[in-house]
Parts: sequence; structure tokens; C-alpha cells
Amino acid sequence: MKAGLASAIAGLGGIGRLRPAPGTWGSAAALPLAWAGPGWCLGAAFLLTLAGWLALRALPADAVGADPGWVVVDEAAGQCLALAALPAAAGWPGVLLAFLLFRGFDIAKPGPVGWADRRAGPFAVMLDDLLAGALAAGVIGALRGLGL
Repeated sequence: MKAGLASAIAGLGGIGRLRPAPGTWGSAAALPLAWAGPGWCLGAAFLLTLAGWLALRALPADAVGADPGWVVVDEAAGQCLALAALPAAAGWPGVLLAFLLFRGFDIAKPGPVGWADRRAGPFAVMLDDLLAGALAAGVIGALRGLGL
């Protein structure tokens, strides 16, 4: 993969250059996928993870060692994972909940999210956000199990 394409994928076509809070912009970019349904969100999470990992591997090692702020494909993948836990008819309240939970776990970096964030390399750049998305999905699943 050429560096230009790799950078475009990693930065979601320039979304990673938006300020302030590029990670929040990268997460927000995935929100419209919620209306496609949980299966599509899960598929998008998989595709974004694969494309992001391949793109990050194609970039110079010093460009991805510390999870640079402009790389937001990982946020989009993690957000899609959180969205995949929503029921098909969740509407705006559910999407907002998935967004807030994912961003909260991504920013606070509890437990395994923080562990993954302290690692280096393309896999680690993707992993911390996938774990944050999985935690958000777990909370959503628990709330659904409680009938909320």
C-alpha cells in the first residue's frame, strides 16, 4: 500500500486533521452507520479494523508508534463496535448513548484499554479503541438485558 493511501485511510480522508478533538470527529464520522443496523456496524468495524491495521503497517514505524492524534480509523472502528450492540430501532438516544460510552472509555482508558494504549505499533493503535468499543457494547448489552 502506498503511503498516500495509507495516510488517507488512517486519517479517514482528512477527518483526523479536524480540530479540536480529532478522535471525537473520527468517532462521530461512524455514527450514520447506526441506521444501517447492527450487522452492518459489526461488518464496518471489521473492515475498518482490517483497513486501519494494513494502513498503519504501511506507514513508517515512527509515524504510528505513539498513536498520533491524526489517526482516527481506530476510533471509527471502535465506535462501530459500540453501535453494533444497539437494537435496530435504537434511534438518536441509543446512538448518543453508544457515542458517549465509547468516548468515555476511550478517554478514561480503564483496565485493558489503558494497557493496550501503552503498547506501540499498528496492532496496539487499533486495539485500545476496539477494547473501548467492546466495553461500550458490553454496557449497552447489559442495559438491554435489564430491559432498559
